[in-house]
Amino acid sequence: MSWAMRFLGVGNAGAAGELGSASAVIEHDGRPHLLIDCGLEALAAYLRRYVEPPRAVFITHVHMDHVGGMEQLFFRVWFDPARRGQVALYVPAAIVPHLQARVADYPGVLAEGGANFWDAFRLVPVTRGFWHAGWWHEVFPVRHHLPETAYGLRLRGSFVFTGDTRPIPEMLARFADAGELVAHDCALHGNPSHSGIDELEREYPRELLDRLLIYHYASHADGEVLAARGYRVARRDEVVALPAPVEARVTATP
Repeated sequence: MSWAMRFLGVGNAGAAGELGSASAVIEHDGRPHLLIDCGLEALAAYLRRYVEPPRAVFITHVHMDHVGGMEQLFFRVWFDPARRGQVALYVPAAIVPHLQARVADYPGVLAEGGANFWDAFRLVPVTRGFWHAGWWHEVFPVRHHLPETAYGLRLRGSFVFTGDTRPIPEMLARFADAGELVAHDCALHGNPSHSGIDELEREYPRELLDRLLIYHYASHADGEVLAARGYRVARRDEVVALPAPVEARVTATP
């Protein structure tokens, strides 16, 4: 069984036009397993690649470059009776109120009435993690603005996706301890919400730095500088092979 991470976009909010909004699809045996974040550019890229809307989405946080495609996804799903209410939306419980406020609370999601935003989805609030397609996905808090507003994701032994974050050595000591590829927010220069490469080099051991795959940078030129510095830099539309998860898959019983 093969696993891969496909980057729909790798840019920060200001670089979405050039690099796409930061988002990835975990693929299993060549098929989409899970979409991570759903910005407007990310959803368009997903539909170009896979044609059909995603069946499962994990949301790291609710900045619009990560959830701006949710309204369009609602319409795609709501008007398809076979998908309505079937799309799993895994959302850290602490950010459900923020997602409600930003994308679901507008009075009248349909002009005709008769529908709530959440009717299109199967909302699954998560804390430590969630089961999806028989696999346990771990969820952990990261450092992005206020506490408990942004989260990362791990499939043990396969990958870690930090989402938008400052350096988190204490979290990765626990959630990247099984040789995973670590897709990490990183730009040339950090700020109060995002990591800079100098900060990662100060905070992380060499072994972890060697497993990083950098995304969420400001421009193609910045990506080239990071690559010249010796780091692996994710590119828009790139597919990266992943190690197989170390946990056995659970087969559901009737």
